[in-house]
Amino acid sequence: MMRLVPLGPTDQQVPNVVAGMMRIEEMTDEAIRDLYEGCRAAGVDFFDHADLYGSSRHGCERRFSEALRLSSAERDEITLQTKTGIVADDWHFDHSYEHIVTSAEESLRALGTDRLDVLLLHRPDALVEPDEVARAFDHLESSGKVRAFGVSNHTPRQIDLLKTAVRQPIVANQVQLSITHSTIVAQGLAANMAGEDDSITRDGGGLVDYSRINRITLQAWSPFQKNFFDGVIFGAPEYPELNELLDRLAAKYDVTPTAIATAWITRHPAHMQVVLGTTNPQRVADAAAGSDIPLTRAEWYGLISAAGHKVP
Repeated sequence: MMRLVPLGPTDQQVPNVVAGMMRIEEMTDEAIRDLYEGCRAAGVDFFDHADLYGSSRHGCERRFSEALRLSSAERDEITLQTKTGIVADDWHFDHSYEHIVTSAEESLRALGTDRLDVLLLHRPDALVEPDEVARAFDHLESSGKVRAFGVSNHTPRQIDLLKTAVRQPIVANQVQLSITHSTIVAQGLAANMAGEDDSITRDGGGLVDYSRINRITLQAWSPFQKNFFDGVIFGAPEYPELNELLDRLAAKYDVTPTAIATAWITRHPAHMQVVLGTTNPQRVADAAAGSDIPLTRAEWYGLISAAGHKVP
């Protein structure tokens, strides 16, 4: 069963599994429709985009719209989220007023919709001016073009900086998280353990706790990656103990290891969302089966320990 979680401090309830659309550009219309219908059948009605996704700006957003041709009624049944702030040409980051507003309006046209449910700033911009972000958010909100705002890969202090000017709540922060790439969780466990890498406080630390305190929904991207785009955890020879435990728990709960890896994230009381990158409807269903698995504390800690993190 798909479990719903609050979207930040809002009253909106959203599924804790999200369909990421970054790889759909080269798919046929039929394949995109099959993926979409598979997502909906699994209870996943939250779709994540970015202006960056595709061989050209807004490429995947356009393909989504072209392939599905959603009616206004069906559009109302789903949540559309997109991101802006990364510029592929002469790779740089841009959170200026002009870029945020222009890109959001281009996303609206590409997606064939009159509003974005959520707009995220895609990675931090070291040259950000919070007043410009605030002006962009105010314009997009007051014109009805964007309903909610968030960030991606931001630290607590970077969010605090934005909040010096931005008046809308930051509803989400999309960050990399998997059982093996779990420093943001492991830091809290290894605090004050001299000599342990996880004990090092990075970027102010406490990202998960900060998000819970401020009611920011964490969205976990690359939920099955070993580290940074270097392959998935399933069957990885460097993680024999982890895979043995994934298999054992999968058998216990009558699901796949993919569901257990999903459940490790959704079991956390921060009410996180898991952002999938697959274009395979069956894998969406496999992951969605982990939405509400009640892993015990011993099972949850066993998984992070088997991934190589020190659990004192």
